Amino acid sequence: MIRLGSAAGYLFEGPRLLGGWVPPGRPGVYVIMYRLPPSSRYAVIHADQADDLSAAGLPFRHPRTPCWTARAGDRWKLHVAWFEVPGDTRPHRERIVAELVAMYEPHCNTQKFDNSWRPEWIGEYETRTASPLTSPRTPD
Repeated sequence: MIRLGSAAGYLFEGPRLLGGWVPPGRPGVYVIMYRLPPSSRYAVIHADQADDLSAAGLPFRHPRTPCWTARAGDRWKLHVAWFEVPGDTRPHRERIVAELVAMYEPHCNTQKFDNSWRPEWIGEYETRTASPLTSPRTPD
């Protein structure tokens, strides 16, 4: 198992060699990775979700396979990890994928998500129970 995601993390099954993996016929979130030589660390190059992992075109019929192979250097260097979300719903899986894409910035995802906030999202405020924002706007 590997831990991907926020500080709390999501416990993904894997990593497994993508070429030998048989996707389960259940909904889930998956990430495609390759090992960063010479370490045992992995680089996430694609994150997605599916209503049925066995119908997502994995291992090598997925539309993004050429990007994965080009990034890893060889299709036999690709690995997969997957997460079957407890209490599964599509919006929940999509939110997990958005978080993973914002965090890891996978090269082969076409949609990108910004992992930051903007002042206009919070705005200026003052109420009887809360003072204006006083924490720094950039993390330490």
